[in-house]
Amino acid sequence: MAAHRARRWTLGGLVSLVAVALVTVLLITTTGSGANRASAAPAAVTWSDDFDGSAGSAPDPTKWTLETGGSGNGNHELQYYTPGNQNAALDGQGHLVITARKNTDSGLQCWNGTCQYTSARLNTARGFTQAYGHFESRIKIPRGQGMWPAFWMLGDNLPSAGWPGSGEIDVMENVGKEPGMVHGTIHGPGYSGSGGLGAAYTLPDGKAFADDFHVFAVDWSPAAITWSVDGHAYETRTPSDLGGKKWVYDHPFFLILNLAVGGDWPGSPDSATSFPQTMTVDYVHVSTSDAGGSTGSTGAGGAIKGIGGMCVDVAGASAADGTPIQLHDCNGVDAQKWTLGSDGTLRALGKCLDVRGGSTEDGTPVQLYGCNGSKAQQWTYTSAHDLTNTGAGKCLDAKDNAAADGTRLQIWTCGGTANQKWTVG
Repeated sequence: MAAHRARRWTLGGLVSLVAVALVTVLLITTTGSGANRASAAPAAVTWSDDFDGSAGSAPDPTKWTLETGGSGNGNHELQYYTPGNQNAALDGQGHLVITARKNTDSGLQCWNGTCQYTSARLNTARGFTQAYGHFESRIKIPRGQGMWPAFWMLGDNLPSAGWPGSGEIDVMENVGKEPGMVHGTIHGPGYSGSGGLGAAYTLPDGKAFADDFHVFAVDWSPAAITWSVDGHAYETRTPSDLGGKKWVYDHPFFLILNLAVGGDWPGSPDSATSFPQTMTVDYVHVSTSDAGGSTGSTGAGGAIKGIGGMCVDVAGASAADGTPIQLHDCNGVDAQKWTLGSDGTLRALGKCLDVRGGSTEDGTPVQLYGCNGSKAQQWTYTSAHDLTNTGAGKCLDAKDNAAADGTRLQIWTCGGTANQKWTVG
């Protein structure tokens, strides 16, 4: 389900911005002081903010720019975005708190007259941009009709290309009328606004996202963008999904955090919506891969070798859903670089190793498929060098005990044979 944001960018003072060269930094190990903080930042960190500072202080101005104004942002939003620490401040416990309030200042003018609400929107355009990698934030969202929190990205060529030509990646959006659902979406030329491409993730058991912190992330490579919540991948988009439209995710993007009030998609607050409402951000971490991120990957990608020293390979190096997995001479291409995550997935080219149709039958082929959190995509690497699909309880197997180039891979009852033994990494 695509998000319905008909997002337009009010450039204001950003028109003069140019892309800032990315400087890769050395390992940053941060534990921070936020309650229940996730594990330390990944080893390949390129940028991070753990919001450690005194209560009431504004976000770090070397990292964030606060946008201001009440233009409605092309969506008929109702808030006025304020500067400084008026609506965005640290809480002294390792969090950034973005607060939406009813406005009491008659001097604040919005597109529809005196502004009804105030809130905040922050971006990294002046200090940080990056193409590709793992982008993650741990957030507790607000609740109530008309609330619209988001963690998202825009292309650094926005001043020249405009929107949606610059591209937009929505890592997380929520509208208050859907308390248990978030959306991840891309917007580009010919697929923007209500035509954006994405999906929704729903919490189990009727839970609401506002009840606790959750980790929202994307893993972005030249071939694909994959969304996850709390380490559970739920959607992947690739250039083949665009039907010939332009894939504009090949250049650096900058980060945005905001809490909007009202607008075309969420609708206006109603009598049951209480104020103030808060969007509490524990951290934002960016790395060059998903190593150490929410999926718990073991690294940036490596070969899996099997019988005859042959490598597990995505046939034709295609990222299309349903692409067969085979043995191939090892050549170091991306189609042979796999990451084994603590969430149980094996990933290459931005998608997951999958048992076709979720079958448990011997001889069922394995394939590349968009990560969806199903048991067909859950794997365990054992001390005996088996790769076992936990959904089927069977082993990754080279068909007919063959080691020839192009041998298809399948699942089969584990028997300890050479065609079921694998060396990872």
